[in-house]
Amino acid sequence: MATAAAASLLAVPAPALVAATAAAEPVAQAVTRHQAENASISRGLVESNHAGYTGGGFVNYDNAAGSYVEFTVTAATAGPATLTLRYANGSTADRPLAITVNGTAAAGALPFAATGAWSTWATRTTPVTLAAGANRIRATATTAAGGPNLDRLDVETGAAQAGRPADVNGQLRVCGTKLCNQYGKPIQLRGMSTHGIQWYSQCVKPASLDALANDWGADVLRISMYVQEGGYETDPRRFTDLVHGYIEEATRRGLYALVDWHQLDPGDPNANIALARTFFTEIASRHKNKTNIIYDIANEPNNVSWAGIKSYAEQMIPVIRAQDPDGVVFVGTHGWGSLGISDGRSEQDIVSNPINATNFMYTFHFYAASHQDEYFAALSRAAARLPIFVTEFGTQTYTGDGGNDFAYSQKYLDFLAANKIGWTNWNFSDDFRSGAVFKEGTCAGSNFTGTGVLKPAGVWVRDRMRTPDDFPTS
Repeated sequence: MATAAAASLLAVPAPALVAATAAAEPVAQAVTRHQAENASISRGLVESNHAGYTGGGFVNYDNAAGSYVEFTVTAATAGPATLTLRYANGSTADRPLAITVNGTAAAGALPFAATGAWSTWATRTTPVTLAAGANRIRATATTAAGGPNLDRLDVETGAAQAGRPADVNGQLRVCGTKLCNQYGKPIQLRGMSTHGIQWYSQCVKPASLDALANDWGADVLRISMYVQEGGYETDPRRFTDLVHGYIEEATRRGLYALVDWHQLDPGDPNANIALARTFFTEIASRHKNKTNIIYDIANEPNNVSWAGIKSYAEQMIPVIRAQDPDGVVFVGTHGWGSLGISDGRSEQDIVSNPINATNFMYTFHFYAASHQDEYFAALSRAAARLPIFVTEFGTQTYTGDGGNDFAYSQKYLDFLAANKIGWTNWNFSDDFRSGAVFKEGTCAGSNFTGTGVLKPAGVWVRDRMRTPDDFPTS
């Protein structure tokens, strides 16, 4: 379906208790920021000897289990909230923290992995429930190494949480041929795929993600991490940490995070299975307590039999299940995600020999100017028998470039909406090709809202994302 130079597109970061109080700093609607140096600290010191912190410093935990930082957070009403802790961990080992709210465990042994240096800062996000009024949020070291250096706590509550896709729908599961929410109701998720993050990470930043969540009304961010082509295999630590960060950013905005193992060349996913085991073990282990993670274990298998893909999937799904028993897993179909059509096969290969697992979906890709009646017919047949998610599509040719066929694209999207089949569009970047939604040079700036920064394909897909699914709860 796609090739390395085509749809997925080659392109050119016990001492005494010490108490202090300070007013919370508002940073956005329903978000409050609390600096760690102004919290209550037990067995730790306020320091400022590593660059990159915010406020007046950061807390260096003592190397002792039980050392903690406790914040006082005021909530206008009782209800769900998202905590985001900014930290640095220059050691080589995880320094987990147990999070309690008013003395009740909210997240036990939440991992705070190494960031590479004490001046390299990252974030860790977790959902909690707050009471109306004052809340004591304590982050306690669970090992003798103590905690990471803690810079601040951001707390998102109330209006910023209401109606957000991942907050409404919660933990997803596959029910029959549909993707269902926590209430067992079929839903359709719609969103965008990043370009390869080895090339276009500058397009995935707070301003662009704010626009995607709030201006576009997206439900899901597909994080496209290539394995080859300058991607994961060149620096597994760097790319794994990039994905961790993007998951946290999606979580902060109430989006689902679709983690895309973007294998493309070689087309047989078994060639990368050892790398995939390592990557997905860490991703699933760290994010298993989140309810907004989806795992896509093979982007576009090609020049490989369906039996080979099935074998790979049946080895990889248990790797994820061992860490995250509830997470939904996606599996790419043969022929570059075409249900076999681009390999001269068909969906019957899958129907006759389905993957032996539950809570997973098969993926389909299309580029509307290239993939028309034969591909559409295969999707129509398969959707009646198989759980399908469209993890990649474009309105142009399979190269991700050329003229847009909006009429045939609309035919696909009408079918997907009628059948509650989710989709992510390729791609959320300012690449020169017509399939990149932003005009060239946009990602160097900070304005991503409205249509003025968009190419025609971007205007078209944004418009179709802004009318949300109804997300039934009863």
